[in-house]
Parts: sequence; structure tokens; C-alpha cells
Amino acid sequence: MSRLLVLRPEPGAGATMRRAAAMGMEALSYPLFAVAPVDWTPPEPAGFDALLLTSANGVRMAGDALGRYRHLPAYAVGQRTAEALAQAGFGRIEAGDADGSAIARKMVRDGHHHVLHLRGQDSAALDPGPLLITSVIDYAACERGDAAGLATMLCPGIIVLVHSARAGRRLAALTDDKLRSGISVIAISAAAQAACGEGWRNIATPTHPTDQAMLALARHLCD
Repeated sequence: MSRLLVLRPEPGAGATMRRAAAMGMEALSYPLFAVAPVDWTPPEPAGFDALLLTSANGVRMAGDALGRYRHLPAYAVGQRTAEALAQAGFGRIEAGDADGSAIARKMVRDGHHHVLHLRGQDSAALDPGPLLITSVIDYAACERGDAAGLATMLCPGIIVLVHSARAGRRLAALTDDKLRSGISVIAISAAAQAACGEGWRNIATPTHPTDQAMLALARHLCD
């Protein structure tokens, strides 16, 4: 059975590896980034009627200041983000498995107008529609690893899991066509797949942009 290589930073990498093990797959980890908090100034809560988080890292890295917004309804991209919000004491949480633009459309349908978005320094852009969104950066992902270290992990037949377009761009920058020819890639989205470049043995995207869907596709490829 093929092994998996997880490129996402911790703690997400560990969560993916545990899910893979539960599905009977062996996974290795070589994070291309490490997540760290960024100093931020919390805006006055009275100016917002909802909170938006597009990554669980935005919750984990916000610090104690996040508590100022617990009275607001919170919208999350992904179940892990929703779980992080629940652990942080939020009671009204709406989760979606699409992307930030889809959540923004849901917020409009729910009647919201002024939204605080806590996000990473390199988060994907979203379409706010008619929403007035104040975007505040509370974490950054710093590059880790190098081409030589990654090459030692990329044995022929391994399946690489790419959880973001930024990770796809870095993977493409650290590999060449000769190395790619024996490697399969599963990218979380079309944008992440495009960022990985060409020349891979196989490259695919699941029907839903979730960790679970990526692993289900990986198991199908393994079989």
C-alpha cells in the first residue's frame, strides 16, 4: 500500500495522520510551514454583528482577545475551525465545508452586514458580496524545510497531500520534473491543484475541500 506524505503544519498535520491511521493508511509528515501568532489590535466588538474564521489557526492564534467576541454569531470554514471555536467558548457557530466566499454568502442570507474576519497573513481572498468585512491578521505561516529534505521523503509511489494553494506553490518550487514523475498528489482544491504545477504521476482533487475527503480519495488511489 502507498504511503502518504502530509505537508501541512502542526497541529493539522497530526490530525491528518491520526485520521489516516484510523483508515489503515501509513502517513509521514514534512511540514512546509510553521504557524505562529501575529500581534493584533482587537477592533471594538460593538462595530460587528458576526465573526468569520476561515481556519482553525485563526482561532488558536488569536489569544485571550478572542473572548471579546464570544457574544457574536461565529461562522467557520471547515469542521475543525468550528470545533476550535466551540473549544474557545463560542455558542452560536455556523460551519460550512466550502470556502470563505460561500460562507460570506450564507452570512448575507442570515442578515449580517458588518463582519470581523480573523485570518492568516497569506489566506486566500474571498468575495464579500454586500458584506462589510474588516479583515485582521492574527497569524502567519513561516516557511520550513528545503528541497533536499523534501526529496528524502518523496520516494516513488508516495501520495502527497496538499492542503492549500500556498503549499502547492512551495511544493512546485522545491521539486523538478524528474522527481515529480513518480509521485501522486491530492490537492484540497482546484486552486491548490493548479499551484502544484505539472509533471506529477497523478494529481487529483476531491469533490469536497476537506481533510476527510482528501483521505478518502487517497485510500481509493491506494486500493
